Amino acid sequence: MVIDIYSKGQYPSDALSNFAEHHFVLDGVACASMEGFLQSLKYRSPAKQAEICMLVGKNAKKAGEQKHLWKLSKTVWWQGKAYNLFSDDLQVLIDRAYDEMYQQCPQFRQALLDTGSGTIVHSMGKKNMKETILTEYQFVRRLNYLRGLHTNPSVCSAPDF
Repeated sequence: MVIDIYSKGQYPSDALSNFAEHHFVLDGVACASMEGFLQSLKYRSPAKQAEICMLVGKNAKKAGEQKHLWKLSKTVWWQGKAYNLFSDDLQVLIDRAYDEMYQQCPQFRQALLDTGSGTIVHSMGKKNMKETILTEYQFVRRLNYLRGLHTNPSVCSAPDF
């Protein structure tokens, strides 16, 4: 079975979308969705990031669509620290965000379990790192890693990006 992650898809696809409302805290900042967190990275101001982190779904995406400088500079921000879009440090930060969501949000964990052994894909995701903070490959790899933690923790290793 193929599970194509999509906010308007059927469960568990919709619950695994970055648009889904899943509350977690990262570095003391409350986030209402992964999309809110990812879009907040486009803003340099920690106060504005906190505001964007509390957005869900299309509202979060819309807030990030107004910012294009990150594409030119290849730089995003988190809590006053700059991250090169292609850096391992950024991947570690995004890993930490997914880890916190996984740990703090039982609905997210359950949705991952409910995928069973299905193949997770994200056909509408972008593939080019110059166009997105989180590529399709990076997103799906993280979901598979987290699903593996719960179903077979002895054989999991951290995602390699």
